[in-house]
Amino acid sequence: TGRVTDVRLDPPALRGRIRGRRRLRLVLRTIGILCVLASVAIAGYIAWQQYGTSLTTKRWQSDLRPAMEGRIQERPVAAPPEVVKVPGNAVAIIRIPRIDLDMVVVEGTDTEALKKGPGLYEDSAYPWDDGGRVAIAGHRTTYGAPFFSLDRLRPGDSIELATGYGTFEYVVTRLAVTPPTG
Repeated sequence: TGRVTDVRLDPPALRGRIRGRRRLRLVLRTIGILCVLASVAIAGYIAWQQYGTSLTTKRWQSDLRPAMEGRIQERPVAAPPEVVKVPGNAVAIIRIPRIDLDMVVVEGTDTEALKKGPGLYEDSAYPWDDGGRVAIAGHRTTYGAPFFSLDRLRPGDSIELATGYGTFEYVVTRLAVTPPTG
C-alpha cells in the first residue's frame, strides 16, 4: 500500500523565484494601469479639442451676436476715417449659404481672438474700405470649425459680410489651396 509523505519544496531559491514573479506581475500590472490612464487622458484631450472647444466658441458667439446685430446697417453709411482695432471685438457677421455659415467675425487672428470665431487679419482691409482685400481666418477642426467645409465653395457662391457700415456681398471667383506656413 502507498504512503503519502508530506514533502515541502521550500528552499530559499524557490522563495526568491516566487517573490521575483510577484514583483514582475506587480510591475506589469502598474504599467498596464498607467497605460490605460494615459490613453483615457489622451482620449479626453482629443474629445475636448474636437467638441469642447466648440462650447467656448458658441458661448462667445452668443455674447457677441446681439450687439453686432444691433449695429448692422443694410445700406452703406460713412465709416469713420480711423477705426480703433481691439482684438476680439466684433467686426461683422459672415454668412456663407453654401456651407451654412453664419458667425460673428472678430478683430484679429491671434489664438484668443480665434477662440471667439473667425477673425479679420490685422493688415487686411475692412469690408467698407474703398480698396484692399478683406482676409478672414478661421479654424477648420476646433473652436466650432467655422471653415470646416470651405472646400465645398464653388465659383459663383456668395459670401456676405454684414457690418455697422453696410452689408457687403462678395462672389467666389476661383478656389486656391495654399500650404500652411510656419
